[in-house]
Amino acid sequence: MSEIAVRVEGLGKRFRVARARRPTMLREALVEGLRAAGGRLAGRRAAAEEECFWALRDVSFEVPRGEAVGIVGGNGAGKSTLLKILSRITEPTEGDAWIHGRVGSLLEVGTGFHAELTGRENTYLNGAILGMKRAEIDRKFDEIVAFAGVERFIDTPVKHYSSGMYLRLAFAVAAHLEPEILVVDEVLAVGDAAFQKKCLGRMEDVAREGRTVLFVSHNMDAVQRLCSRCVLLDGGRVAAAGDSASVVARYLARGVGRHGAGAWIDLGAAGRSGSGEVRFLAARHLSPGRAAGGAAFPGGPLRFDLALHSDADREVGSLAVSLRTPGGTTLIDADILAKGETVALRAGRNELSIQIEDLPLNPGVYVAGLWAGHAFGAAYDHLESAFEVEVVPARVEGLDRVFTPGGGLVPCRFGVLTGGEGEAARRAAGGGGWSR
Repeated sequence: MSEIAVRVEGLGKRFRVARARRPTMLREALVEGLRAAGGRLAGRRAAAEEECFWALRDVSFEVPRGEAVGIVGGNGAGKSTLLKILSRITEPTEGDAWIHGRVGSLLEVGTGFHAELTGRENTYLNGAILGMKRAEIDRKFDEIVAFAGVERFIDTPVKHYSSGMYLRLAFAVAAHLEPEILVVDEVLAVGDAAFQKKCLGRMEDVAREGRTVLFVSHNMDAVQRLCSRCVLLDGGRVAAAGDSASVVARYLARGVGRHGAGAWIDLGAAGRSGSGEVRFLAARHLSPGRAAGGAAFPGGPLRFDLALHSDADREVGSLAVSLRTPGGTTLIDADILAKGETVALRAGRNELSIQIEDLPLNPGVYVAGLWAGHAFGAAYDHLESAFEVEVVPARVEGLDRVFTPGGGLVPCRFGVLTGGEGEAARRAAGGGGWSR
C-alpha cells in the first residue's frame, strides 16, 4: 500500500463564464431583439462573449497516509474546487490527482435530504448517498441520532426541523463514515458552539485513528488544533505549504493593515463571508481617555466603534469583536451572545460600540476579527482578519502595578511575601509554617 494517500501534480480547473455583450449600436440592438423574438439568440457566440476563469492553476502537493492537512485561503481561493476534484465530483482541466484509498466527503452538508421524509428515513437515504451500506447504517444509527441530539424528533418530517436540527443530523450522518481518506469542507459552521466543539472532536478522533484528513475551514484555531501541516491557496495557486503555525500566520497577515488608534478603517474591500444581510462598513479602535492618540494598553479599556449596514430592520443576536495572535490563536471573543443581549439594527447605516473594560493582553500586535450573525450561529457578515491592533506598554499615572514582561501574552499582577508577611498570610489561609 502506498505511503502517499493523496498526490496532486499540476492540477488546474478552468470554468467558462458567458457574459452578455451589450450592443454598441442601435442596429445591433434591433438585430439582437429580432433574433431573441425568433428564438435564435440562444447559443450564438455573437450575442455573448466567453470568458475563461481559472479556479485552480498549477497546484501540486502530497499528503502522506494518516496525516491531517489543512487547506486554507480566502474566499474564492479555490479550496472547495480542489476538494470537489479530489472527491471525483468535478473533472480537472489539466494536471493529475491520485487518491490511494476509499474517500469520504463532507462537502455539502445536508445534500440529499428530503423535506417530506422523517429524520429516520433521511438518515438511511443520506447514508446510502454517501456510500454507506444498510447494515453499516443499522449498526451506527443510535450513535448518529445521539450525536445529532434529535432523539425526540427522529420520526418527524425534517421540514418541521429547525435549521440547526437539520444541519446537525446531516453532519452526524456524514461524520460517521469510515473512509480511509476524509475530505471535509467548512463543516464547523454547523450548529451552535457546543455542537461545533463536538464536530471538531469527531474530526480529531478520525485523525487519531490514523486516517488521512483534508480539512478546509476558516476557523484557524481548529485548523491548527487538527492539522500538523497546511497548504495556503491564493488566487487558485499554492502560495505556501508547511507546518500549520507558519502557514496560518502567513495567511492571516495577507491583506491585513495596521492602522493607528482612532483612525476609521474602510472595510468595503475586506475579505469576508456570510449572507450579506448585515455588512461591516468601517471600524476604529481607541482607548477612551488615553493620552498619546488613544493607543491600547494592558489593563486599560479598549473600545471598538463599528459602522454597519443592514438591509432591513432586525434584531442581531450575535455581534462580536475578536482578538487573535498572528498565529491564529483566539485570545478574546467579545460577543453580545455571551451576555444574552441583542442589538436592534434599523434598515440602512448603523453605528455602535463594543468596549473591553480591562484589556488582559501584554504589548504586541494582534489581529482583530468582526462577526455579526444569528444567535444560533449563521453569519450575516464575518471578517476573520479585519485589521491589526497594537497594544503598547502602559505609561500612565496610576498604572505602575501593571506587569508587562517581555514574554507571555497575558499580564498579571502579583507580589512577593517575605518573612513575617508570608507566615501571617499562610496562617490566615489555614496553612502551617514555611516548608523547608
